[in-house]
Amino acid sequence: MDFELTNDQKMLQKEVRNFAETELEPVAAEIDKSGEFPWDNIKKMAELGLLGIIVPEKYGGAEFDFVSLAIAIEEISRVCATTGVIVAVNNSLASYPIMQFGSEEQKKKYLPLLSSAEKLGAIGITEPNAGSDVAAMETTAKLEGDYYILNGTKRFITNAGEAGIFVVFAYTNKELGYKGMSVFIVERDTPGFSLGKHEDLMGIRATANCELIFEDCKIPKENLLGQEGQGFKICMNTLDVSRIDIGAQAVGIAQGALDESIKYSKERKAFGKPICKLEMIQDMLAEMATKIQAARLLVYYAGYCKDKGMTRFSKESAMSKYYASKIAVDVTREAVQIHGGYGYTKDYPVERFYRDAKILELYEGTSEIQKVVIARELIK
Repeated sequence: MDFELTNDQKMLQKEVRNFAETELEPVAAEIDKSGEFPWDNIKKMAELGLLGIIVPEKYGGAEFDFVSLAIAIEEISRVCATTGVIVAVNNSLASYPIMQFGSEEQKKKYLPLLSSAEKLGAIGITEPNAGSDVAAMETTAKLEGDYYILNGTKRFITNAGEAGIFVVFAYTNKELGYKGMSVFIVERDTPGFSLGKHEDLMGIRATANCELIFEDCKIPKENLLGQEGQGFKICMNTLDVSRIDIGAQAVGIAQGALDESIKYSKERKAFGKPICKLEMIQDMLAEMATKIQAARLLVYYAGYCKDKGMTRFSKESAMSKYYASKIAVDVTREAVQIHGGYGYTKDYPVERFYRDAKILELYEGTSEIQKVVIARELIK
């Protein structure tokens, strides 16, 4: 296998890294503190094509591959995990299912809006009583004439407070179990749709994460995504793709923590010399760097599997998400340790990286769920 990035991927990596360091890094700590959604930078990234990286050019996107999407999310998350997941959700959880399963009319209508950030995207899967067990969701959609009547509540929805287009999962036939699940494209101004509680999160604090509430919400039947009963299949396929992004986000957070740790270890002195000269610190840095590179290769390989058209890459996607999330928590914890007492303050970004990293083991399927997916694929 060729591990060399293509010229286009190298160009993208360089461009995104430069943008992240000049535009995102200076405001990362402030938006973490205030929780203010970073619309200015989101719009700038849309101009660079980052809001529709995987979307075909004819629908307003940049038409890069999924390895390129992982590269971009990693570079953004290296300085700001909040912005990283905003971009990831717009690409993999909102644009991708429409791109993959939508009608031509749906693609023409919604993908240009999402790629330009004229309207941001979000996905509605998780509910107050249904997280890892997707099939336990309670939201329903009943067809009445030309409309589906949607009722239910979604929780912990990234981008929700600022999004204009939502991909929402609901049961059209509860008696069929997961085979009765369907998907709908819901616009923000739809009657019967409102936002609920805004979540006060530990990390990724400026992601406008909040509840979606549907009370006799009237969805035009042409907004059904795919066919009735395809919801679970669409959900699993979409999560396979999005887990690559979350793995990339994890690698980015971990790399940012390592970068800061190397920098600090050269500046901080103890026992008459920089602490980077101490064997214990060198051991920590070496372990961190090795874990990050291993995770990065897993993520890139999962993206490669998708780009090569593999019909099943659930195992590779789950492995990349599981391992990268794990090492992100490990690496950011070690970064705080290297910084000592200063690492426990907000004066250094490793404190923020540590808080941001924990969510990686929870969303898009917990680490425990990733291991279930991996094991099931192994014993098939």
